[in-house]
Amino acid sequence: MIKVGLILGIAGACRTDELVNLTVDDIEDVGSSLIVKIPNTKTKIPRIFVVTDVGNMLELFRKYLSFRPPHVKHKRLFLYYKAGKCSSQPVGKNTMGKIPSVVASYLKLPDVACYTGHCLRRSSAILLADAGVDITTIKRHAGWKSTTVAEGYVENSIENKTKIANQVLVGTTTSAITKNCKCKRK
Repeated sequence: MIKVGLILGIAGACRTDELVNLTVDDIEDVGSSLIVKIPNTKTKIPRIFVVTDVGNMLELFRKYLSFRPPHVKHKRLFLYYKAGKCSSQPVGKNTMGKIPSVVASYLKLPDVACYTGHCLRRSSAILLADAGVDITTIKRHAGWKSTTVAEGYVENSIENKTKIANQVLVGTTTSAITKNCKCKRK
């Protein structure tokens, strides 16, 4: 459940509520990829994203789905696991929101409590920004109406900051700095 939540959360820049409310009917397995529909979003604009088979992600999803008990009466995708078995009880917002902190703990990262459900959405946006994706594409992918919100993620991209630093610093010389200095010496 954690791996599938992580995959879908980052691939689709999903909010915790969007993951919690995903149903088996919202995901179409087309063989080489999954087409995931998020019908109910905070902005009331449905989104669609695709998960491709990078790193056997499709195999993990299919395996997770195969554990689903046949007697489950609802269609929610994420179900609790107890004693190594999948129950029919759906996963709630708090459990889904803890996925990043569980992963951070597993990776032995510091400040595990700082990793919240929003980290999945944020990571998706920052990964896109680091890859050089334009702001309009990031906005569409995450379903943001505001350019300002999307720009905040691009601003926080270390890759973007590194690119800016290299553009500023490459070719910088002491003479270029002193020549452009406007202070007058007495």
